[in-house]
Amino acid sequence: MTETHVTKAPVVFPQDRTCPYAPPPGYDPVRETGRPVTRVQIYDGSEVWMVSGLAEARALLADQRLSSNRERPEFPVFQRRLEGIERRRVELLGVDDPEHNVQRRKLIPGFTLKRTTGLRPAIQATVDRLLDEMEAQLAAAPGTAIDLVSAFALPVPSIVICALLGVPYEDHDFFEGETRKLLRGPEPEDVEAARDSLDAYFGDLVDRKRARESGMPVGLLDDMVEVFEDKEELVQLAAILLLAGHETTSNMISLGTYTLLEHPEQLARFRDNPAGVPAACEELLRYLSIADGMSRLALEDIEIAGVTIRAGEAVILSTSLINRDPTVFEAPDKLDVERGERHLAFGFGIHQCLGQNLARAEMEIALSTLFKRLPGLRLAVPAAEIPCKPGDTIQGFAELPVAW
Repeated sequence: MTETHVTKAPVVFPQDRTCPYAPPPGYDPVRETGRPVTRVQIYDGSEVWMVSGLAEARALLADQRLSSNRERPEFPVFQRRLEGIERRRVELLGVDDPEHNVQRRKLIPGFTLKRTTGLRPAIQATVDRLLDEMEAQLAAAPGTAIDLVSAFALPVPSIVICALLGVPYEDHDFFEGETRKLLRGPEPEDVEAARDSLDAYFGDLVDRKRARESGMPVGLLDDMVEVFEDKEELVQLAAILLLAGHETTSNMISLGTYTLLEHPEQLARFRDNPAGVPAACEELLRYLSIADGMSRLALEDIEIAGVTIRAGEAVILSTSLINRDPTVFEAPDKLDVERGERHLAFGFGIHQCLGQNLARAEMEIALSTLFKRLPGLRLAVPAAEIPCKPGDTIQGFAELPVAW
């Protein structure tokens, strides 16, 4: 079959958003083709397949002919800054079945819906304490702006994941800083150094857990040292759980707050319907799609949507476009907190996000309590003056000045 489903001038992926809660306008040519699988260009000038249709994404993410194994020499690298670690092994996220299934089954007990439900009182207490501190901070200096990211959106998931894993929260400045370098570089050597630094930190932490050092917080990592014998595997898994457990949810809380403030009619519906908070958070997950661009490698030829993805070709699944598929979502570019439809913000198939129950609980509690406690919450500067993060990393804000 001849692949003719190519935009006239290849779209470059990734691109920066001009609106924090909308896909980059540079992706419009892909959307305008009406084709769910097209070709796009990456940073080095090569072309890869981009998937923008929800049905096609589900089918491909469930297809074991697509690999997540970053150790394969053909596996795609979509950002220059990742060149330094492109062939380094990534546990859980970067391994295929059956090995992936073995790792995931060992971790699932720590992230069940029942266990997450049991954490809700602790999450609520954390949220209330941080809001108390924000109110006290503003009371001590009336008229000043408070950075919602550093005061609330980042500490909520960071404190919770540290407690869940049994990681000392007093180390948060270190691992949050290294996570920023790992995700954003800007240079390949910055990413590689951050990866080495986090590996060393968790290597030491694993040793201390295995030695049952007194005074250490106890959590899921203590269980993991009993079921994972290989230290390198355990170190990487711990780092992945910590990174994913605070970085993504932090961005969802800050960007979700911004988005609701920019849609006052939707915010009013959110406030007036506490029972609808879970559905509203699902809509925010769909609408914001902060982690855009799941990468895969075709191991065999795959026929889909009228094209052939050849063995050895790279595939990008663009979450921001998939979650606005007009064949699935009515008025996909409209925020509707009562929509409540499913999405692919947490992925699909064997690599679907392990911590999604925890992320949902944190979002629901953080956003509902924030707007209940601070009904006068507003942006402290014009929305246009708040830059969003580059398109090649998790979407959100480095800072979000607010007042009330």
